[in-house]
Amino acid sequence: MANDFTICVGTVGAGVWFSPDGGDHWRRSRMKLPFYAEPGEIQVRTLAVSPHNPHHLLAGSEAGLYRSEDNGATWDWIDSPMEGKQIWSATFHPADPDTMLAGTKEPGVYRTNDRGKSWHRLPVPMAERCLAGAPKVTNILIDPRDKRTIWVGVEIDGVYCSRDDGKTWKHSKIGDKELNHDIHGVALATGLKTKLLVTTPDGIWSSLDEGESWSLHGFPRFAERDTISYCRGVAIKPGDPDTIFVGNGDFIPGKRGAIQRSRDGGASWEACKLPVEPNSTIYWFGVNQANPDVVVANSLHGYLYLSIDSGDSWTKLRREFGEIRAVTWVPN
Repeated sequence: MANDFTICVGTVGAGVWFSPDGGDHWRRSRMKLPFYAEPGEIQVRTLAVSPHNPHHLLAGSEAGLYRSEDNGATWDWIDSPMEGKQIWSATFHPADPDTMLAGTKEPGVYRTNDRGKSWHRLPVPMAERCLAGAPKVTNILIDPRDKRTIWVGVEIDGVYCSRDDGKTWKHSKIGDKELNHDIHGVALATGLKTKLLVTTPDGIWSSLDEGESWSLHGFPRFAERDTISYCRGVAIKPGDPDTIFVGNGDFIPGKRGAIQRSRDGGASWEACKLPVEPNSTIYWFGVNQANPDVVVANSLHGYLYLSIDSGDSWTKLRREFGEIRAVTWVPN
């Protein structure tokens, strides 16, 4: 089958939806809710795929953390201290299938080493308040070069790094404006030279020295009146650190969007040709090492785009959603 993979999307107000045939047909996932939660209240802001089993996923929501072991068709609620908080990021630890981490609005980073039976909060010294209220942990990334190194991106508080498996942390601020510390996406391109990539409202920042210094690439503005060209998600093609995708738009939530792609490690960029102009900023991407050529992207206002040739061409899926906050795909 050409579309022998499952796409999962996390929505605001409708939980997780999944398509087992690559976007042709969709069903709403069955999620076990806490007794006080209503299905219409579930806002899924993050989805993560296990590196140990491609059919296992995590979903973070207002009602807490969920785990699926059937490609997102059904989800079990995990008891945790994050219940009732907004979970904005989650990940499986690549060195241990029983270890999971999740980040919340408040902000906080929580970790379990026993599949969710017990949790502890990592001592990340994040600010408690910012211009946008409480900062949010938007990204948690385990360094593929060293499984004891953890990168955390915070909206609005910059990037934090731990080299000792979460015991101590170093703070890296980017640029000299508050806007530069508003971290949306974090990725590591591990080629001949490792490049740390983060997206902020004003572009994509890159560091070749582990976050000590940064350079900014801004994208073309959509209109003369725009002060910035807004950026959200960043993804790297599995196995090809030179191919990078960035979600772009005129503002947040925005009325127009674009998928920006680089094929030379960020030296040059081009907007991908899309069959239908996005109706808002492009928010997130789904990539998977099971097939590096398959890329899924979403606009905040419910459009889904699919490429099966690494972004050379795209189709817009017929199904549309109200608001999408997370997207990923897994092999069947």
